[in-house]
Amino acid sequence: MVSGGFLTSIRADRGGQVFLGVLLIGAILVPLLNLLPAENSALHLSSYTVTLLGKYMTYAMLAIAVDLIWGYCGILSLGHGAFFALGGYAMGMYLMRQIGTRGVYGDPNLPDFMVFLNWNKLPWFWHGFNSFPYALSMMLLAPGLLALGFGYLAFRSRVSGVYLSIITQALTYALMLAFFRNDMGFGGNNGFTDFKEILGFDLQSPGTRMALFSMTVLALGASYFVCRFIIASRAGRVIQAIRDSESRARFIGYRVESYKLWVFVLSALLAGIAGALYVPQVGIINPSEFSPANSIEIVIWVAIGGRGTLYGAVVGAFLVNYAKTYFTAALPSMWLYALGALFVLVTLFLPRGVVGAVEALRLARGKPTAA
Repeated sequence: MVSGGFLTSIRADRGGQVFLGVLLIGAILVPLLNLLPAENSALHLSSYTVTLLGKYMTYAMLAIAVDLIWGYCGILSLGHGAFFALGGYAMGMYLMRQIGTRGVYGDPNLPDFMVFLNWNKLPWFWHGFNSFPYALSMMLLAPGLLALGFGYLAFRSRVSGVYLSIITQALTYALMLAFFRNDMGFGGNNGFTDFKEILGFDLQSPGTRMALFSMTVLALGASYFVCRFIIASRAGRVIQAIRDSESRARFIGYRVESYKLWVFVLSALLAGIAGALYVPQVGIINPSEFSPANSIEIVIWVAIGGRGTLYGAVVGAFLVNYAKTYFTAALPSMWLYALGALFVLVTLFLPRGVVGAVEALRLARGKPTAA
């Protein structure tokens, strides 16, 4: 049964209602505009745009995952790109196994990069990835177990604040260096690409792309609902108390480390699912996804959109990535400067992000504010 607190939280979250409404409209209009109008029609939505929107939505899921732990629990992770990449690599391993003899070298068992590097047999950790249920379990287990092990050691040692941020960044950097190695069995610096099909369906067909888009819409909506349910629950109130005063929460008897570990693992699982949905739509996964700069950028999305709102994280992810898509084409050498300037300006003049500024404006006009 859905708790009354959850329903009240949804009703009070006007910004979230707008987000869900826009998501629903997009879920209906995007397939219609892509599949029905002729390609030369002004109403036609190209496959490139559909793929771009799908990619933005996986980033939005990742931003929600970071907002859950940073905005509501006060854990600033600069390594969530690692969980996103691990989910993507698990999906990539499944997709590589589906290529079979259609690869450049035509080997039925070994991916092309293994043949090129003169590998004689499939590594043990690749076995099972020809099965989608097994691959699906690894998309959750890989980021989940890493978050569990890392979080247990970090939180048990009461590492917090900037020190935790630094070691999460060190974690993703170490994984990036490891995955760049050719002898690791993950494609080295090239990673995985040239995927052919998923569950027997051609990845290049419009129907498959639209199915992936629809799955991403559902996953993004479900991520929001799960996080909103948690925040409205008793456990959600506890993690917010930990954010506001960890020592006080510990003093009154709550097992702070357990709550932080639990929400950290859940956030990692959401990031892993986002990575798994990202790979078949974009068509590539490589070690650059582990880059610490990527994880820092995720935090910037959340800060710009509005920390501690969930839907603000989505707004930030779309705004920054749309700007990135535009400026990397128009002014490629200036993009990083523009991103840095945007972050500084938001920090100085919009401390609650874009949605916070909208709420303040609405309050000034005497209208109800979003939760």
